[in-house]
Amino acid sequence: MKKVMKIEGMSCGHCQASVEKALSTINGVKAKVNLGKKEAVIEYSADINDDVFINAVTEAGYEVVSIAEKKGLFGK
Repeated sequence: MKKVMKIEGMSCGHCQASVEKALSTINGVKAKVNLGKKEAVIEYSADINDDVFINAVTEAGYEVVSIAEKKGLFGK
């Protein structure tokens, strides 16, 4: 499963790495942060509540604007 999280407050590569690290420490999660888009794409296999992702980013010092399921091409 994949989710896309919009994040505010990131301004440099260090910020990007901090958010990736915070999300990747969650068991079963792989995250890729795009600084330019101000978003993280989160891949996970277990049933994880969105609050777990939001708390990890907030504790790292950044603000989660939105979180949504990532769909394939053309919304499928």
